[in-house]
Amino acid sequence: MQSSAAFSFPNRRQETWETLLERGSRTSRGWDILVVGGGITGAGILREAARRGLSAALLEQKDFAWGTSSRSSKMIHGGLRYLLSGDVKLVRASVRERDRLLSQAPGLIEPLGFLFSHYKGRFPGRHLFGGLLWVYDLFSGSRSHRYYPAPEYLFLAPHVDQRGLKGGTFYLDGVVDDARLVLRTIQEACGDGALAINYVRVQDLLIAKNRAVGVSVKDEITGKETDLFARVVVNATGVWADRLQSTRYTGPHIRPLRGSHLVLPFWKLPVSQAVTLRHPADKRPVFVFPWEGATIVGTTDLDHAQPLNNEPRISPREIDYLMDIIHYQFPSLHLEKEDILSTFAGIRPVIGGTRKRPSNEKRDHSIWEQDGMISVSGGKLTTFRLIALDVLRAAAPFLASVDEKDAFAPVFSRMHLEGSSTISPDHFLARRLQGRYGRHAIQVMECETEDDLERIPGTDTLWAEVRWAARGEAVMHLEDLLLRRTRLGILLEKGGTGSLDRIRDICREELGWDLKRWEEEVSSYKRLWETCYSVPGNKESGSSI
Repeated sequence: MQSSAAFSFPNRRQETWETLLERGSRTSRGWDILVVGGGITGAGILREAARRGLSAALLEQKDFAWGTSSRSSKMIHGGLRYLLSGDVKLVRASVRERDRLLSQAPGLIEPLGFLFSHYKGRFPGRHLFGGLLWVYDLFSGSRSHRYYPAPEYLFLAPHVDQRGLKGGTFYLDGVVDDARLVLRTIQEACGDGALAINYVRVQDLLIAKNRAVGVSVKDEITGKETDLFARVVVNATGVWADRLQSTRYTGPHIRPLRGSHLVLPFWKLPVSQAVTLRHPADKRPVFVFPWEGATIVGTTDLDHAQPLNNEPRISPREIDYLMDIIHYQFPSLHLEKEDILSTFAGIRPVIGGTRKRPSNEKRDHSIWEQDGMISVSGGKLTTFRLIALDVLRAAAPFLASVDEKDAFAPVFSRMHLEGSSTISPDHFLARRLQGRYGRHAIQVMECETEDDLERIPGTDTLWAEVRWAARGEAVMHLEDLLLRRTRLGILLEKGGTGSLDRIRDICREELGWDLKRWEEEVSSYKRLWETCYSVPGNKESGSSI
């Protein structure tokens, strides 16, 4: 069954809501699984549940991928640094999932070369780093790493500091648009009959005979409230996981850690591959890498003490911390804060205590059951499929039967752009659109005008992608369109406000927004961008690293 419910056309939101209520009513015995949380963990659970023939629905209180899953470091990787802490099991699983995802979703998840510079007297040296990569490659089953002496290495990384440079090591991992990964995963789930809806907030658990039997919800768009019933409620809300609980909560401690990033124009910080650095202040790994036509620098790692429902933002001290590593590794480029295009910050849900340094906390996921509700938090972007399978195993005792599908079945169905006269199936744009939109790629290319196939200057994004997102991907607000369906809000100067005239025309045509609604959306978006995605003033207080 192919469903439009995951990404409802604007005039179908009521239809989606009614389907949610009808199948979630007490008389219909409710859904098999209600997934609360629209990040990559919730999306993965929805995907695997639908594949197994379960009736499954996903509820997200804000927008799909609004939280951590649109603000990550964009990497599909094995976690090389976790080898140093002895977390071999996590690294082995992550490397194998990385390879699986790279093969399943080309155009969405792409291989990316990583470079690590070796300097005289600095840790780790060539041989220790090479040893770690030997283990890394062993898990993968293929060798990708290689050492280059300084003269050859500078061809790969021409702008790195040459003082004391001995050479550098190359290895492979992957890179992704994390928000599009969430959206594509939800799309696949809905293609198998699932339902997903954004801006529906879970207000409370429904408890009967000391067991969770559903949730009470409120549609934040219409204000409607109702109760939904299910055999299993899955709490996949990330850093909010200990908020949706009964009064007898005894689950693990969630430690919210903030990771912040800088986005710079590629021409000002040109790197053709990711450069892995160790910050001179605390020896933490920091990455500088190309992404969507720009360059990203990140990440920080510190306790986040602000309210979780507020949009996170970078602090001035984090700005200084990341600029320090740029000056340290790329002194010849003379980059300053004025060169930064935008910033973004996300909150990681880490399971652990508060005594360790943030970067020393393990990144494993944790699953626990209480009063019949299955909760999950922690984990890595790369291992979302494995997390989903673990959740379904935990939920199995509460379900009448679960179809035992192949645990190694692909997350993403392979699509081909046959029947399109606009773009050759072998064109690089076809690869990109297939990876990001799957079964809807041809619809993306069925544009209103030839101009829709033009790239938006300074990005790899087509105007056709903006139009399709507005038309068919449950855009409720301008921020959904510019910060998650596309990434124009962090890739373009001033959050893309220079392109708003054309975006306005698209939104009025596809979303039916009148001038008053458009002006309200623009005003709200500009306030959000200035507060949470720009470079904060030096007078603003912030947490230390």
